[in-house]
Amino acid sequence: MAKGYWINTFRAIHDSDKVARYAELASTVIPEAGGRFLARGAPYAAFESGVMQRTVIIEFPSAEQAVRTYESPAYQEALRLLDDGAERDIRIIEGVPEP
Repeated sequence: MAKGYWINTFRAIHDSDKVARYAELASTVIPEAGGRFLARGAPYAAFESGVMQRTVIIEFPSAEQAVRTYESPAYQEALRLLDDGAERDIRIIEGVPEP
């Protein structure tokens, strides 16, 4: 089974305090659900329509697990803390099958 990758790009941050509260809870919820943070922070470079805002890449055992985590009550609580503190683009994709 291919791994799943949750890619979160912040389009705009409106309230740093809300983002911090969200990140504190999400940083606990996501690993407990099987996610592993691979990268997070400001981009080194952005091209084409890219934005120079915070980006997070999280690896899961499968795309299905990533979706279940996003839809879980625990993660939804983290989203309630974020509220209108940021505009984000979240995508979950399947990884390339391992040889």
